[in-house]
Amino acid sequence: MTKKNLLMYIGIGIILVMFFTAIFAPILAPYNPREISLPDRFMSPSSAHWFGSDNDGSDVLSKVIYGARISISVAFTVVTISLFIGLTVGSIAGYFGGTLDQTIMRFIDMLYAFPGFLLAIALVAVLGPSIQNLIFAMCVTGWTGYARLVRGEFLHLKTREYVQSAISLGANPLRVIMVHIWPNLTGPLVVQASFGMAATIISESSLSFLGLGTPPTEPSWGGLLNAGRKFLVEAPFISIFPGLAIILLVLGFNLFGDGLRDRLDPKKN
Repeated sequence: MTKKNLLMYIGIGIILVMFFTAIFAPILAPYNPREISLPDRFMSPSSAHWFGSDNDGSDVLSKVIYGARISISVAFTVVTISLFIGLTVGSIAGYFGGTLDQTIMRFIDMLYAFPGFLLAIALVAVLGPSIQNLIFAMCVTGWTGYARLVRGEFLHLKTREYVQSAISLGANPLRVIMVHIWPNLTGPLVVQASFGMAATIISESSLSFLGLGTPPTEPSWGGLLNAGRKFLVEAPFISIFPGLAIILLVLGFNLFGDGLRDRLDPKKN
């Protein structure tokens, strides 16, 4: 087993553990993450509270476990919606070309002119902090990267002999796209989606840290970082553990995407 394969499998392991944690959060969390116990405020990590307790006496470990649900669900939803829109738009632009392609690409370039994170901040600030608005704000520009990737692949794949043969035999565009081209996009899109998951988790945590993501009543990693920054001297563990969770999950997706990209690269095989 090569080093790249080992790192990819480590990334897969981290992702699976985080997904397992998110799915079984009600079982794994030792306490209710919203439970307030003022006598237990700022307890250091111990057998009673493995990750310590915050300024409300709530168990930090329970909040970190439930925070995985929010980060993973938001990232998965954003990537799925963005991937679907990007695949559809990129396929239309790449297959038909011409004026339609140029119009779509100029619109994408216009969206690229706006920094995605700053645009998300502006949208959430206007619409109000909620999970739905957070997802919408990140999807506004999130699909453009997938559209450009798909369009580029289409320009290459539609010139292949098997695609030209299908067209010459009278196959309609929808069949050509779905049967002959889309299956060849699976690898690049999975790699792009893996890196997209990592980027979305960082964006969601950043917006929640700024108070523009999930509501304060919902335990999220970014919200925990924001809550713990006021108590870094007396209780640094409030911010340390959710920060480590973000780093670990982002590392997992990046290792998986990097390893998968190398495995699918014909020049390295």
